[in-house]
Amino acid sequence: MAREKVTIPHLFQKKARGEKITMLTCYDYPTALLQEKAGVDIILVGDSLAMTVLGHDSTLPATMDVMVVHTQAVRRGAPGAFLIGDMPYMSYQVSSQEAIRNAGRFLAEARCDAVKLEGGRNVAEVVAALTRATIPVMGHLGLTPQSIAQLGGFKAQGRDAEAAWQVVEDAKALEQAGAFAILVEAVPPEVGQLITERASIPIISIGAGLHCDGQLLIVHDMLGFFEAFTPKFVKKYADLNGIILRAFREYIDEVVQGRFPAAEHCYSMKAGELARLQNLAREGKGA
Repeated sequence: MAREKVTIPHLFQKKARGEKITMLTCYDYPTALLQEKAGVDIILVGDSLAMTVLGHDSTLPATMDVMVVHTQAVRRGAPGAFLIGDMPYMSYQVSSQEAIRNAGRFLAEARCDAVKLEGGRNVAEVVAALTRATIPVMGHLGLTPQSIAQLGGFKAQGRDAEAAWQVVEDAKALEQAGAFAILVEAVPPEVGQLITERASIPIISIGAGLHCDGQLLIVHDMLGFFEAFTPKFVKKYADLNGIILRAFREYIDEVVQGRFPAAEHCYSMKAGELARLQNLAREGKGA
């Protein structure tokens, strides 16, 4: 039985009741099916797919065309989840008009419920323009991967008072611009708590502590399916790499040793047809 569709009012009700919001990334149909069955509230098709799926060393190579295709697949697998498309690098920074055009693709072509973009006061005008265009926006503060050149790498943010206050002020600016929620990444839990207490919209943590309204993890990180690096905030709930590697090695061994395929993996001919085939082969050989 299909679950009730998760909506923005549903997320606000969870915040009001003090119920935690669950959020995971997803990039493909099979994983989306499982997340839908599990009952994840929010699914983010993150530009992190450039790293976790496509093998790049940053999120920057993700394009709108790539993001839309993966988001379409996730939507087919998870019709009930609240689906967010991650606006890739340079899809919203050039102008508000360009941002509306690209965000519109997520909603029209991939049937997203919202989009996410990185930045604080510097993108408030874009957030406001998207909101006026009836496109719901989740903000993203703290460690913003599209800005790693400026940040000097994947480093925690807001670790001194002035930097922390900047993040708090950015959160308020995004809320005032119309963002329906904010993702806060890699900041001390005290900063995440302060932002959450001051906000009337849901605040989601990815490495921002327990006191936010919800939590996000990258699915490849929490399943042990990505080995390039593991952020401090990640908890691994499984070791899929180990399981899959063992399966690959067992398959290779059985093929090399002639143990696969066995009889139960093969199709049988209809009764009497093998003899007919052998006769045809003998006749064909003599021709």
